[in-house]
Amino acid sequence: MEFTVSKADLVRELGLSQGVVEKKSTIPILSNVLLEADGDRLSLTATDLELGIRCGCAAKVKKSGSGTIPAKKLLDYVRLLPDGEISIKFADNQWASITSGRSKTRIAGMSRESYPELPEMPQVLAELPVKRLAAMITRTIFAISAEESRFTLNGALLLVKAHGLTMVSTDSHRLAMVECPMEIDGFAPDQSYRALLPRKAMGELARLAAEATDDAKLLFAGDENHLFFQIGERLLISRKLTGNFPDFERVLPKEHPHNVTLTRDELKASLERVMQFSDERSRAIKVGVFPGELKLHSSLSDTGESEETITATYEGPNVEIGFNAAYMLDFLRASNEDNVQFLFKDSASAGELRPVSDGTLNYRYIVMPMRI
Repeated sequence: MEFTVSKADLVRELGLSQGVVEKKSTIPILSNVLLEADGDRLSLTATDLELGIRCGCAAKVKKSGSGTIPAKKLLDYVRLLPDGEISIKFADNQWASITSGRSKTRIAGMSRESYPELPEMPQVLAELPVKRLAAMITRTIFAISAEESRFTLNGALLLVKAHGLTMVSTDSHRLAMVECPMEIDGFAPDQSYRALLPRKAMGELARLAAEATDDAKLLFAGDENHLFFQIGERLLISRKLTGNFPDFERVLPKEHPHNVTLTRDELKASLERVMQFSDERSRAIKVGVFPGELKLHSSLSDTGESEETITATYEGPNVEIGFNAAYMLDFLRASNEDNVQFLFKDSASAGELRPVSDGTLNYRYIVMPMRI
């Protein structure tokens, strides 16, 4: 195989593979990127067997073929080359010769024959706006459980219906849910598609979306074991998480007798200051709601204490609730609206945070109370 490609194009596409390539794999070839040259295209494939990406760019192909090269080593080297064209030629022993101007380098590759095959994308289920899906990921990914033993909570539930998308994540201490109303062609009114999307796949989807145009569409498909997301010529393939996601609708509060509207930036800044005097593990603080104001309080016996008062429109009874301040800050950092609502029932019930307005998205964030 022999081809010439633009450095800028190669660096851009190789960069997309870095989040997918297995860094510490016991299978050496999974640290490599598969290069396939044919016609006037160079295709790149990377996988860790759970997640795979296929992308490509224009190339001048002298001799068609395929081979694999260590992905990180190739990217780190190519980034240091001057702008312009790069020639890559594979020898029969799988060594790749890289030429750029006066620079000549050889990298040991591996045979394409032992590289795992990625599944082919099945029939498209839905066409989704890329930026909206990315916004839903931003608002839910942080609430995914980090405990590997709870594998059904190591991703988000993606629910596709005729009238919109829903994405839900939880670690059992808090729950983030985003609904995006829209008409989705090809789905009957009573038809739905459910899948558990792993956290790593969500992160890579967000990276792909960041490079897409504002009006770009994503083609979504799924088979028995995999989920497929295609944006232009880039295809992300993720293995589904198995198991049953919790019945999240049972967790959603049915009523909130009390409601406080607050300025997001003011609440965020106050929480960040008060949290400095909370326990490093629990991050527990006391949230007190009183007529006309909301108070945040934390204390550590050996360090000190902190209290902040925020003006608020509220005329209900005095209520004090314990919360994890870090959980509240996660929501405030993910939301980009000027004002947020804090909804609650009493000191023993879950609280809820919502943006006052979030454009086309309906965003709800449930946080369980703590004993302080």
